[in-house]
Amino acid sequence: MSQPYHDLLQLEPKPLWRFFSEICSIPHPSKHEEALATHIVNFAKKKGFFVTRDSVGNVIIKKPATKGMEDRAIVAIQAHIDMVPQKNDDTDHDFVKDPIQAYVDGDWVTAKGTTLGADNGMGMASCLAILDSSDIPHGPLEVLLTIDEEAGMTGAFGLETGYLDAKILLNTDSEQEGEIYMGCAGGVDASIKIQIEREPVNANAKTFKLTLKGLRGGHSGVDIHTGRANANKLLARFLAHSTFSKEIQLVAISGGTLRNAIPREAYATISVPNECVASLQIEIDAFLATLNNELNVIEKNIQFFATECDSQTAAMSTVSKETVLSLMNACPNGVIRMSDDIKGVVETSLNMGVVTCTDSQVEVLCLIRSLIDSGRSDVQGMLSSLTKLAGANVTFSGAYPGWKPDPESKILHIFRDMYEQTYGHKPHIMVIHAGLECGLFKEPYPDMDMISFGPTIKFPHSPEEKVEIKSVGQYWQQLCGILAHIPKA
Repeated sequence: MSQPYHDLLQLEPKPLWRFFSEICSIPHPSKHEEALATHIVNFAKKKGFFVTRDSVGNVIIKKPATKGMEDRAIVAIQAHIDMVPQKNDDTDHDFVKDPIQAYVDGDWVTAKGTTLGADNGMGMASCLAILDSSDIPHGPLEVLLTIDEEAGMTGAFGLETGYLDAKILLNTDSEQEGEIYMGCAGGVDASIKIQIEREPVNANAKTFKLTLKGLRGGHSGVDIHTGRANANKLLARFLAHSTFSKEIQLVAISGGTLRNAIPREAYATISVPNECVASLQIEIDAFLATLNNELNVIEKNIQFFATECDSQTAAMSTVSKETVLSLMNACPNGVIRMSDDIKGVVETSLNMGVVTCTDSQVEVLCLIRSLIDSGRSDVQGMLSSLTKLAGANVTFSGAYPGWKPDPESKILHIFRDMYEQTYGHKPHIMVIHAGLECGLFKEPYPDMDMISFGPTIKFPHSPEEKVEIKSVGQYWQQLCGILAHIPKA
């Protein structure tokens, strides 16, 4: 294991930051969590705790109560092991092999050119710090660390009855100190497949690669309302509406890397007739000026340029090109509806996250989120209608339920009172427009009483991700405080 970064080790609370440094040093992107999971299992065994892996790979650890707390209700603290792998285009980083280069930047901790993994590494570090402690009072404790949350909630889907005895669960995957979450959005993945035909590239033409990059990206749930641009949508807009769009041939189009991250970059390979080459740069400059005028408050570093490349032997047919660009341009994206019940919270949204292209098809991956099932169904209906008109095909998969708010939650009331006693004011009780695992936990454990809280994390799922140092201390204080206030069983 790599040496933890020393500036993080000077931060308070030291136990939490020490474990977070260790987590950063072990690569753990979604689908590649095994090394970190094994490290955690070995840590638990060395401490003498009961530890097991379930059939999908989740890690479950049990620690006895501290002296005098044996009669308290059993509590499970939960985090997910994986992190979102996103990096800047000019950053040389292999998420499967390289440690995260975390460092202190003023009042924040961030990473060098990549996602930090504070989502949900901070929660995971706090679980390990509690397990490692000998001076923090708590009742009988269970720690649940799930796998593959970011890429499909595989661990939460696979969790079975019989592994946990707790009736209270503390989810650590929230990202704003001072807010307690009692509900979250559900979601479903949409895969749109457009079959394409190919034809030869025109002889009297030059081939260019278009690159649109420099967008901020971000979390497709908590950042969807911020006005951040979607690179896939912008590139489709340009290609569909440039003055010579009918003359160009489309060879390939792609963009984004994760369906739950707002895409920061998109690319297209086009063949441009020789007589249109001179106007290509004029079109690009004009479109870039339009984007800067529209988006300059949010997006300050947009780059859009063309690079001449080797000529291609085949391009999409005119009909295929028009189908792909029209569908991408017409596909809904961003906030669909705000909640009527919860002020300032998005009810329903869609993110056109990933576009890929092969010789025979273009695939568009979207993630639909909604606080209510009917909202999710409505957007599914929109995509079904759109693809039917386009002669394309859409399939929906990986649907997961929302976490229905319970205003009568006992642990919610206990946390709220404890928070007010500590800070002199009540926390905000919220519902988040993102997929927490809590809704899925309700399937095998329907009677479990749950809340979610955490430190302030800005721009998760993007290389701008950062965690506020002060809020980490507050979160740690709250976690230790709620464990001390757990009622008798």
